[in-house]
Amino acid sequence: MNHLTEMEISALNEALDDEYRAWATYDRVIADFGDVPPFSNIREAEQRHIAALCALFTQYNLSIPENPWPGKVERYASIQAACEAGVAAEIANSKMYDRLLKATNRQDILIVLRSLQDASQQRHLPAFRRCVQRSTLSR
Repeated sequence: MNHLTEMEISALNEALDDEYRAWATYDRVIADFGDVPPFSNIREAEQRHIAALCALFTQYNLSIPENPWPGKVERYASIQAACEAGVAAEIANSKMYDRLLKATNRQDILIVLRSLQDASQQRHLPAFRRCVQRSTLSR
C-alpha cells in the first residue's frame, strides 16, 4: 500500500472538516427554519461528500475523525442571511479545493476532491444564489 504524505493527510483532514462544518451549518438552518430549500437538498449532498472522503480515509487506513461542528456553527437571523452565508461558504470552499488539489498527484484523491469542488460550484453555489434572489424579491 502506498503511504500518504503528511500534506495529503492534512488535505484530506481539511476537506473532511470543511464538509462536516457545511453539513452542521445546513442542519442548524433546517433546525431553525424548517425543511427549506436549498438547505435540505444540500445537507444531503454534504452527507454524500463526507462519505466519499471517509471512503478515502478507510482506503488509506486513516482514522476518521468525528464531526466536531454540531452545536458550534453560526446561527442566522433569517433564511436570507443563511443563503448569503451559503454563497460565501461555497466560494471559500472552491478556493480551498483549488489549494488542496495541489497537495497530491494521486488520481483517486484528485477525483474525489475535484468532484466535491464541482458539486460546490456547479450545484450548491447556484442554488444559494437563487435563494438569495428569491429572498430579495420577496421583501
